[in-house]
Amino acid sequence: MADRLTAAQCSTAMRRRGPPGIVTFAAMAALTALTAGAAAKQARPAVEATAPREAGAPIMAIVSIQSQKVTFYDADGWILRAPVSTGTTGRETPAGVFAVIEKDKDHHSTMYDDAWMPNMQRITWNGIALHGGPLPGYAASHGCVRMPYGFAENLFEKTQIGMRVIISPNDAAPVDFSHPALFVPNKQAIAAAPARADTLSREAEEATRAADETKSAAAAAAREAASLPTTLRKLEQLKARADAELAYADKALATAKTDQAKARAEEQKQKAAANAADAATQLDAAKTDAQPKRDAAAAAKDAAKAAATKKADAVKAATEAKLALEPVSVYISRSTQRLYVRRNTHKPAPDGGGEVFDTSIEVPVTIRNPDQPIGTHVFTAMAKNDTGLRWSVVTIDDGDNAKDALDRITIPQDVLDRIAPTAVPRSSIIISDEPLSKETNYRTEFVAVLSNQPQGGFITRKPTTDMIASRDGGWGDDDGFGFFFQQRSYDQQPGTGYPRRRGGQYYQPMQPMQRGWW
Repeated sequence: MADRLTAAQCSTAMRRRGPPGIVTFAAMAALTALTAGAAAKQARPAVEATAPREAGAPIMAIVSIQSQKVTFYDADGWILRAPVSTGTTGRETPAGVFAVIEKDKDHHSTMYDDAWMPNMQRITWNGIALHGGPLPGYAASHGCVRMPYGFAENLFEKTQIGMRVIISPNDAAPVDFSHPALFVPNKQAIAAAPARADTLSREAEEATRAADETKSAAAAAAREAASLPTTLRKLEQLKARADAELAYADKALATAKTDQAKARAEEQKQKAAANAADAATQLDAAKTDAQPKRDAAAAAKDAAKAAATKKADAVKAATEAKLALEPVSVYISRSTQRLYVRRNTHKPAPDGGGEVFDTSIEVPVTIRNPDQPIGTHVFTAMAKNDTGLRWSVVTIDDGDNAKDALDRITIPQDVLDRIAPTAVPRSSIIISDEPLSKETNYRTEFVAVLSNQPQGGFITRKPTTDMIASRDGGWGDDDGFGFFFQQRSYDQQPGTGYPRRRGGQYYQPMQPMQRGWW
């Protein structure tokens, strides 16, 4: 206000002293400056809008913290816009790269007096989400992104698990982009992918049945072989008693005095001799049969191991073929010098919340000038075109421009061979200076937070505890998925570290699953 008064006083002085034309121009300039300053401090509020065309399925959402708005994009551009309310000071919504990892139509907070958070779309497991809520016209949430109630409801059925959510400190939008380093799918590989997946799936099923059968046979042979020592010991004891009885009969016969006693002793000796001979025959036969049974058990065990290996290879191939039909997301971190791959398996998580993402690819990556900032860039395959895929890029952090950032990256050829030939729309490559957040786990795509932006609504939430373990057989019904699981309060609601309430009941999360590595 003091500056405005000073400016007004200066303008008055100029009107008194200067020529009429100059005085009038100076006054207008001062008024224009004041008006511009006021406008800069009070940004135009966002309003709901729908694109004037038939919309496709949303591919990404971009939240602008600066403008307090969210924009959803399909393959051809923006389709929906609405005002939002992000985190207030001290509980700021984190800027970064996220994806929808769980949806709940009727969510209630267990921390904020059972507050209603309808049409909730979670983007981190420590409680950041998009949901319907009150919009006072400025940042006011505890870290979530509030959207208009009706907008959130209409949007809920249009989105899907894995949809990209970009939270930018400033206004950002996807722009068309092309570069030789972006995935170029192979038409023949894409055309053959479904049939290949079906074939490998059948082979995996056959290998699984064969492995189960050989495992059962090996278990039966092992049980039989395990009983051999007991059987032999009993026969040896039986033979020892028969030999002792024969020796006693011999002694009785030798000491017999009368013909009648000798006759009885002779009869007992013959019976004892027959029993001893029979015991010896049984023992010899058992010993003869024992070695083949031991050999059979060993062979069955080897066969079971071979069948299990064949099954694992078949299941791995079938799994890779299934995943090849899914959009692939790649994250490259300058901070860790590593490349990570995520693909949604569409398998439900063990505790009933969210879906499981494949995390089987994580490798070192070469970045030229690794000490220089590279920025944060999200490249997205928006749709198919004549050359393969049409790409866009969204940049939300300072560093290199998008082209220079890609120029600095060398993706390992074996990784490209596994994911590029069948890359489909919605696939993405993210390059960032940031490491993956600890919130990234087997039930998320990628969570990366810009460290140079306030994130109070993120860091004040209860962190998760990591746990790595191993498990034979992989994920679920022994289908070979291998994942990195983390121990956590899996069902935290947005804004809390407490278990979420379903149907009025609290429930404990399952024990963390374990990993079977491919």
